[in-house]
Amino acid sequence: MKVRVGMGYDVHKLVEGRDLILGGIKIEHSLGLLGHSDADVLIHAICDALLGAANMRDIGYHFPDTSTETLNVDSKKLLKKVVALLASKDYHIGNIDVTVCAERPKINPYIPAMKTCLSKVMDITEEDISIKATTTEKLGFTGREEGMSAYAVALIQKD
Repeated sequence: MKVRVGMGYDVHKLVEGRDLILGGIKIEHSLGLLGHSDADVLIHAICDALLGAANMRDIGYHFPDTSTETLNVDSKKLLKKVVALLASKDYHIGNIDVTVCAERPKINPYIPAMKTCLSKVMDITEEDISIKATTTEKLGFTGREEGMSAYAVALIQKD
């Protein structure tokens, strides 16, 4: 069995007039994330971790922010395509570990719904998805509530 690990990171600015989408679900908040797609930092970090593990470049390579096909796209669709890319190389997901960095809103109440959503998109069990949330103790752009970021690690396997 071949095992590979990848790491992903994403960041988006918080702005008024956009929905806040994290982990594939809408979260009630006065601000949303700005981006070419729905700007789901959590899913984008997972995509980069999976692509990196498979040595398949990054999310921007596969889904450029200059493409009209990805304008305002639901990031769950991007993740589904990444999973298919991995399958084309005979890889399957072992597990995912994600940390979301945000001052507000509190993310923990939404984690079960995120895990349910992501397990369906990636066709893996909720047990294979870990989502954590942290603040930056009011430091940096996250602490000033200017944006959110997410880090992800993915383990993939080939039999």
